[in-house]
Amino acid sequence: MSNSAADHATVPQTLWAVRGRHTGPAPEDVVRRTLRRHKESGDIDDFAEPPATGDTGRRVFKARWRAGGAVTVRARLTLLPPQGRPQGREWRLVAEAERPWDDAWPSPATLFWPDGGSGDDDGSWDHHPSVPGLRFRHVNPLPEDDREMRRRLRDAAREAWCVHVVVHEAMTPDERGRLPLTALLPPGLRHRVIEHRATPQQFRGVNWALKDLGVEVPRGGAVLLPPDPAPKDYDGREHSVRNVFLDGSEPAGLVAALRHFVALPRPLSQDAADALTDLRENWTLMTLEEQLERERRLVAMYADALDAMTKSRDLYKQAAEQALEALAAYRDVPPPALPQQRSGARAPGPLHQLTRTFERLKLPVWGRPQPEPAKDAPSGAADDTAAPADPPAPEDGKPS
Repeated sequence: MSNSAADHATVPQTLWAVRGRHTGPAPEDVVRRTLRRHKESGDIDDFAEPPATGDTGRRVFKARWRAGGAVTVRARLTLLPPQGRPQGREWRLVAEAERPWDDAWPSPATLFWPDGGSGDDDGSWDHHPSVPGLRFRHVNPLPEDDREMRRRLRDAAREAWCVHVVVHEAMTPDERGRLPLTALLPPGLRHRVIEHRATPQQFRGVNWALKDLGVEVPRGGAVLLPPDPAPKDYDGREHSVRNVFLDGSEPAGLVAALRHFVALPRPLSQDAADALTDLRENWTLMTLEEQLERERRLVAMYADALDAMTKSRDLYKQAAEQALEALAAYRDVPPPALPQQRSGARAPGPLHQLTRTFERLKLPVWGRPQPEPAKDAPSGAADDTAAPADPPAPEDGKPS
């Protein structure tokens, strides 16, 4: 078992939830007749059956009533599609009140399903959905085989929709003691509890089976199976009852332990959380006052959204104007001078280099290259090839 419930949502105190399996034919007809009868008697204010979407086989029923004459309760029962198994169809029921649930209020299960004096109550709706053989309104004897007993209790402990209690018989009970203790519980707890019963001879075997769960049943007493995962501060001793008298009297100690248990921040399973979300978000069975209040909330929500969008638009507009002003100011400022320009020196550019290259390749007028003057000739010397110099005069004055 897990030892922490930190990553799981907890069961709200306003929620009443249970699931089961109907093993008889046409469960949707049974629900319709039961709801119609309770509306005619005034037990519920109204009910509805939304049209089914597609051909999935899923059926949804909604009902509302006032618990204690003043507290509004909204409930939703879902019949899941048939799974092709002989056990019938699974159903899930979630009911949420406007304040924390009072176990003196009527059980929501009895407003959707027949209970007791109705001819429709053939006992087919109170079967456990996943553990074969378990029923809500009956005593469920534990198996004789210790390993099978251990397996059943382990599977039951994983069930987060209801509460499982193990009762040990100190001695073989009489006719009154063989009746289920769940019938003696307050209405709000009655259909949320499954009772497992161990015979006097099974005392050691049942505690061996409970060892992995970390709890122990006293001789002639009872213990509640811990949730999985267990809350942080869970103490199994607080949910153990020393004596349970099977004489038809109210089990006061067991009722106190159950009330303490359901008030714990127990983990909410994912399928129960999904059912609660469907109840809250897809609720349409409203009075005129509730519809008006709902429209007012929608108007207020839309007004807040529009106000937020307007403020966001103004902020974007202001930011854009500031960006344009900064860009215009940047364009009006001359670019900064380069370091060479500030010192007065001008670096030769590519055009200057190209001009010097063409000057080196310049040719004379007649198309012949001119010889370059001697490097060591004086600057005033004439070109030797231009004209020969006059011969020197003879010393005697005669021509040679």
